Amino acid sequence: MQIEDKKQLRKAFKQQRKDISSDLKLKSDKRIAHRFLESKLYKSCDELLIYVSFDIEVCTHKIIETAKKEKKVYCPRCVPGTNIIEFFSIKSKNDLVSGNYGILEPKHDISPQNLFSDKSVCVVPGLSFDSRGYRLGFGKGYYDRFLSDFNGAKVGVCYESFLCEHLPSDDYDISVGYLITEKDVYDFGTRKEEIYG
Repeated sequence: MQIEDKKQLRKAFKQQRKDISSDLKLKSDKRIAHRFLESKLYKSCDELLIYVSFDIEVCTHKIIETAKKEKKVYCPRCVPGTNIIEFFSIKSKNDLVSGNYGILEPKHDISPQNLFSDKSVCVVPGLSFDSRGYRLGFGKGYYDRFLSDFNGAKVGVCYESFLCEHLPSDDYDISVGYLITEKDVYDFGTRKEEIYG
């Protein structure tokens, strides 16, 4: 039943995302990027793992443009024929090409990075997050598989209106430690000073 619940929720949230006005989305994306880039969590990290946003996702392009001048930046690419993602170092837009579903991803001549320090931060996409830090993704399980072995900070980004009190979750679902929206910063068991000092 939970699988059906997730499918129904995913369909509803996707449609709601499509219905957001472009002006409101732009303003919300700017606020989320600003909150993240001003956070101690970002400023103190050595490595930033971050998705390249598309379409209805929270936009990450401003964060990537800023971070690649200051940090080691890694972006994901799906391994063909699997539900696995790997992260690759990028230094400029030229390191990205159009991949699956037209999403920008690292070029195939770049080698993946498999080990990350405890001072790394992974920015995680989601259609919705709940009060425990669990997320509703796009249904492939890419991030849950990756995050299960990731020891750095896990940071979700989402629009405030898409937060829920409780989302259905399974044993393999991985919660994030922090969540940033256009209106607030949430932490799930971590002191607030670790985010803003």
